[in-house]
Amino acid sequence: MNKTERIKAAINGEQCDQIPYAIWTHLPEIDLDPVRLADETYRFFKKYDVDIIKTMNNGMYPIEDFGCKVDYSEIVKGGVAKIVESPIQTPEDWNRIQPVDIEANAYGRELKSLELLLKQVNGEAPVLFTVFSPITTASKLSDGKILEHIKNGHGEVVHRALEVIAEVTKKLCQKAIEMGASGVFFATQLSSYNETTETFYKEFGEPYDLKVLEGAREGWANVLHAHGDNIMFNILKKYPVQIFNWHVWETLPDIDEAAMQLDKCLMGGLGRMEITKGNLNEINNQIYKSIKFLNGRKLILTPGCVLRYPLNEQILGYVREAKVIVERAYYDTTNNAVAL
Repeated sequence: MNKTERIKAAINGEQCDQIPYAIWTHLPEIDLDPVRLADETYRFFKKYDVDIIKTMNNGMYPIEDFGCKVDYSEIVKGGVAKIVESPIQTPEDWNRIQPVDIEANAYGRELKSLELLLKQVNGEAPVLFTVFSPITTASKLSDGKILEHIKNGHGEVVHRALEVIAEVTKKLCQKAIEMGASGVFFATQLSSYNETTETFYKEFGEPYDLKVLEGAREGWANVLHAHGDNIMFNILKKYPVQIFNWHVWETLPDIDEAAMQLDKCLMGGLGRMEITKGNLNEINNQIYKSIKFLNGRKLILTPGCVLRYPLNEQILGYVREAKVIVERAYYDTTNNAVAL
């Protein structure tokens, strides 16, 4: 199997020649340059031999064209980006959110990088373009003030802004797939009981998420990334995507529990903090449990989220080798044919 055939087989629940595998990270000081971002993403793909490529855009790109200024300097040290100027200070400011051109400025930069990456990949592997849920973008855009504004009775103006953001993001999905992406990596960061409630999310999150995903319906490998702890699994499990990704082993549901309720391919199985900390025995055990619980099917073995800087290349090499060793031992024990 080639990498595309392998991912398609995993999505369809078929036996793969080997369980597909991927990792991704941030690329600070690189991800603001479309050429460097494409080049480094392709280099990363070849170095770690991943089966599916997630574009490694900076997480703040959707808010730049709406008027935010961001400091990215802490990411390279293992930190996070910081908003230094936001256009949303008062509830009335949500009325300032207007449609933007996805082929210009920051959005255009990301699409240019995708175009360059797709040319380099040239069909070697599926490529996923990273997009964010409208409520996630709105929260970043307001530097977290959105929850306060809604609580204080200004939901109507927030809804208007979310509609604008959703339409822009929908067009972004459509364009990425038209260009040749196999799907989108749709990240939602407020769909957590630690952040909001189901009532809140059903009003301010889900409708706009589904509108965006309409723009990705021509993709065959769309991924939902449910970010954070204590996710709203009962809502998210119904989303129209082929692949479901969350922080497996860091938060519920367990991988076998999710498989029982989802008719989707699961993307996960590696706790990212175990990789960051270099907990080798735990990495082996997580690989084993993931393969065992799913019998090696409908699984793309990945971390539950982005691997933060600084990267330990020795540990990343170990993870790849451990996957092969554990997989071979499992199939030898179960007499289940697989080519490794």
